[in-house]
Amino acid sequence: MVTPKNVKVRVYNFGNGTSDGSSAMKNLLGSKGANLAEMSNLGIPVPPGFTITTETCSEYNQLGKDKVVSLLMTEVKLAIATVEKRMGTTFGSAENPCLLSVRSGSRVSMPGMMDTVLNLGMNDNSVAGLIAKTGNNRFAWDTYRRFVQMFGGVVLGVGAISKEDQNPFEEIIEKFKKDKGVELDTELDAEDLKRMVSDFKALCEVQTGAKFPDDPWDQLWASITAVFDSWMNPRAVYYRVMHQIPEEWGTAVNVQAMVFGNMGETSGSGVAFTRDASTGENIFNGEYLINAQGEDVVSGIRTPQQISLQGSKKWATLAGVSEENRKTQYPSLEELLPNTFKELNTTQAILETHYNDMQDLEFTIQEGKFWMLQTRNGKRTAAAMVKIAVDMLTIGMIDEKQALLMQEPSKLEELLHPVFDSEAIKNAKVLAKGLPASPGAATGQIVFFADEAHKYTDSILVRIETSPEDLEGMNIAKGILTARGGMTSHAAVVARGMGKCCVSGAEKININYKTRVMTIGSHVFNEGDWISLNGTTGEVYEGKIKNKDAELSADFDTIMNLADKYRTLGVRANAETQRECQNAIKFGAEGIGLCRTEHMFFEGERLARIREMILSTDEAGRREALNKLLPIHRNDLKEVLRAMENLPVTIRLLDPPLHEFIPHDLENQKEMALEMNVSVETIIQKVDNLKEFNPMLGHRGCRLGITYPEITEMQARAIIEAALELKAEGIATHPEIMIPLIGTVKELKLQKQLVKTIIEKVFEEKGDSIKYLIGTMIEIPRSCLTANQIAEEADFFSFGTNDLTQMGFGYSRDDAGKFLPIYIEKGILKVDPFQVLDQEGIGQLIEIATVKGRSFDPALKIGICGEHGGDPSSIEFCHRIGMDYVSCSPFRIPIARLAAAQAAIKQPLPNQVENLYLSIEKEIPAPI
Repeated sequence: MVTPKNVKVRVYNFGNGTSDGSSAMKNLLGSKGANLAEMSNLGIPVPPGFTITTETCSEYNQLGKDKVVSLLMTEVKLAIATVEKRMGTTFGSAENPCLLSVRSGSRVSMPGMMDTVLNLGMNDNSVAGLIAKTGNNRFAWDTYRRFVQMFGGVVLGVGAISKEDQNPFEEIIEKFKKDKGVELDTELDAEDLKRMVSDFKALCEVQTGAKFPDDPWDQLWASITAVFDSWMNPRAVYYRVMHQIPEEWGTAVNVQAMVFGNMGETSGSGVAFTRDASTGENIFNGEYLINAQGEDVVSGIRTPQQISLQGSKKWATLAGVSEENRKTQYPSLEELLPNTFKELNTTQAILETHYNDMQDLEFTIQEGKFWMLQTRNGKRTAAAMVKIAVDMLTIGMIDEKQALLMQEPSKLEELLHPVFDSEAIKNAKVLAKGLPASPGAATGQIVFFADEAHKYTDSILVRIETSPEDLEGMNIAKGILTARGGMTSHAAVVARGMGKCCVSGAEKININYKTRVMTIGSHVFNEGDWISLNGTTGEVYEGKIKNKDAELSADFDTIMNLADKYRTLGVRANAETQRECQNAIKFGAEGIGLCRTEHMFFEGERLARIREMILSTDEAGRREALNKLLPIHRNDLKEVLRAMENLPVTIRLLDPPLHEFIPHDLENQKEMALEMNVSVETIIQKVDNLKEFNPMLGHRGCRLGITYPEITEMQARAIIEAALELKAEGIATHPEIMIPLIGTVKELKLQKQLVKTIIEKVFEEKGDSIKYLIGTMIEIPRSCLTANQIAEEADFFSFGTNDLTQMGFGYSRDDAGKFLPIYIEKGILKVDPFQVLDQEGIGQLIEIATVKGRSFDPALKIGICGEHGGDPSSIEFCHRIGMDYVSCSPFRIPIARLAAAQAAIKQPLPNQVENLYLSIEKEIPAPI
C-alpha cells in the first residue's frame, strides 16, 4: 500500500483470503469495500480487487479530476498488478485479458443511487482473446455488448431522448429479438451480439460525437471518475437528503476482477437475503438467473427464479404457475445446482452470525464456481425490522441494547398506517397479481412517470420497471406497481427501504408510455384512473378501497417495552381532540406536551363566538362573547383532560393573531357578515384593522393576553373549572398552563399574575382546589438568553422550536419552501431546519436557555413541543442536554420512545450540569 505524501489518497487490496482492511473501516472503505475486506479475511471466496477510499472522493471534489487521477496513478497501477497476479490474467491483454468491475460504495447502503460499470477492459482485441481463452464465442460477444451498453449509459451519458422513449440500447435489443423471432436475449447468438456491439458503438458515437474508447486504461479512469461524479448526481443527492446522509462522507470506489455469470447453463448471478426482508421470517430466500450477470437480476428486465425450493413453490403459488411448469421452466437453484446452493447456504449462515444482522448478499456462479460479490445489512420493512431483532434477541444472538440499536426509529411509522378494511377487500375486483415486494395498502391515481407523481394528492406510480432516476417520484407516490422485476428488483428493494407499498413483476400488465395507457386483459386504464395495491399479497385491485387502522404485533410491543426500559427522556403528545388523545395513549404517550387551544376555535359555534369577540368594539362586548364561549371551551378541555386521566396536560393559551379567524376573500366575508348579522363593510374594515406587515412577529401570543386580558381570564377559568369538575367525578388531572411567545420576564409575570388571580377566584367559588403549573413557551431568541430571569417566574419551559427556528434563522416557514430546496442543493444547509433541528445554531440557543434556566432552578421541568419532537436526531440532542421530555404528534410517539432509548444507550446523561453552564457562559460576550 503506497500513500502519496500529504494527500488522503489510499488504495486497499482484498481477495484470496487476505486484505488490507476490515469491516471496522467502513468510514474509510465504504460499506461495500469494508465488507469485501471482511469476507476476504473470513476465507469466503471473493474476486480479488481494491478499494479507493472515501477520503479520495473528498479530495476529488476539492482538487478536481485531473489532480486526483495523477495522484492515484501509481497506487492503482500497483493494485491492478496485484489483481493480475492473483487472477493469472493481464489488464489490457489481447491474449489473456483481465476484465474489471467498478462499483461505488458509501458508508451506508444507497441501493442503485450511484454508478457501476461491469466488464471493463473489453475491446476488439480482448474479445478475440476471451474467445480463444474460453472457446465460447457467444459469452465473449455478450460480455462485450454488456460493457458497451453499461459504459455508454453510465460514463458517456447515452440515453433516451425523451421520457416517453425507450432506452435506446433496449430498443436495439428488442429489434434484434423481433427480427430473429425470439423472446429472450439469451436466445440471440454470437453473430447477433457481434452486430449489436457495432450498433451500440454507433449509437454512442452519434450521441456523443466521439469514438467509443478502446484503451482499457482510458476506460478505467473514466469509470472511476464517473463513480466519484455519481456521488453528486441528482438521485444520490435526493437520497442523501431523504436519509440525512452527509455530503462530506463521499463514496469509495471498488475495482474488482470480473467473474462471469453469463458463461452458459452452469453460470448465473443472484441476490439473496438471510431472512425475509418483507416479513422478517427466518427463511433464507432470494432470486437468481442462469446465464446472466447481476444487473439482470436487479434491473427487472427479466423475471428471476427463486433460490430455494421452498421459495420457488411459494412464488409459483402466488404467480399461478403449476408445479409441473415450475419444475421445468422456473426451477430453484437448490434443484438446478444443488452443490452451489449448499455452498451459498453455508456462507449466508456464516455471514449472518458474524454480523449479527440480516444480510443482503450478491453472488455469481462462474461455470459452477461460487463467488461472493457483496454482503451488507439488508434493507427491510418495519415489520421485518422489529421481528428480526426480537427473534435474534430470543435466541441470544444479540442483547437488549443491540436489539434497540438495530431499529430505525423513523420506519416504525410504517406499522401505524392503515391497511385495507377486511370487509371492503371482499368486494374488490382483482385485476392482476404480482409479487408482494413491500407490504402495506395503497390507493391512488395512476401516473406513468416519476416526475409526475405529484400530479395527484394520492398517486400510484406504474412502470414497466423502475430505475434509480425514479427515486423522487417513488417517494412521493402512495404505492408502486411494476410489470417486470422480482423481489430483489430496484422497485422492491427501494420501496422496502422507504416503507412504501409495492407490487412488482405483475406480468399481465401492459404499459404504453406514449399513449399513457395500462391494459390488463380487456381492462383499459388511463392516467388518473384509480387502482389499489396490496403489497402484502401482491394483488392489484380496481378503484378505491377503504382503509382501517393497522394492528400492532407482540414483537412491536416487545421493542417498545425495551425502549421504555432504557430511555430516560419522557415522551408526550401534541393533541387537542379526544381521538388524538386516545391515539396518543395507545402509542404510549405519558401526557400532552402541547394542547393548542386555538385548534378548538376553528369550527361551528366556537368560531362564531371568537368572531363575535373580534368584531366587538369594546371590552364589554368582548367579555359578553367570551362568556358564551366559556362553557364550550370548558367542555372541550374537559374531554382532553378526561382522556389523559392522571397524566400531565400542557395547555397553551391562545397563540395566533386574530386575523386568522376572519376570512380574507370577499365571498366568505359576505357569508360571515350574514352569520354575524353585520354589514360586509364591517367585516372588510375589521380585516383591514387587523392586517399586519409581519404577523409572525405581530399581535399574537402573550401580547394578545396583555392587550385583551379578558381572553386570558376566560381560558384560565375554563381550564381550572374543567379540572375541578373532573375531580368531582373522581378523575385526577394535572393541568399545566403555558403562556406563549414570552420575550421578557415582565410579560410572563403579568400573565402569570392574571392567571393566578382567576384560579384563586375559581377555587373560592367552588370551595375546592387542584395542583397546577404555570410555565412558558420559549420560542424567541431573547428569552433563551434571559432564561435565568424567566425561570424565576416559570414552573416549566417548553421550547417551541418551529418559531425559534423561524426567528433564529430569519426564515418564514410559510415562504422558505421557495428557497430551502436550493439551499440544500447548493450545500448551504444539509437538511430542512424545520424538519431536523439545527443543533449548531438553534440548538445552541436551546442549550443556553436550559443551562441558564436550571442555574436558577435545578428542578425546572424542560421539554420540547415543536415539530422536532418526533425527529430522531433532534430527540438525541434533547436527551444529551438533559431535557425532561419531548412532545410530538401521536403517530410519532413510538418513534420518539425508541429514539430516546437509543440516545440513552449511546450517551448516558452528563453528571455535571455546572460544567456545561461554564462552557456556554464563556461563549457569551459580557454586556457592554
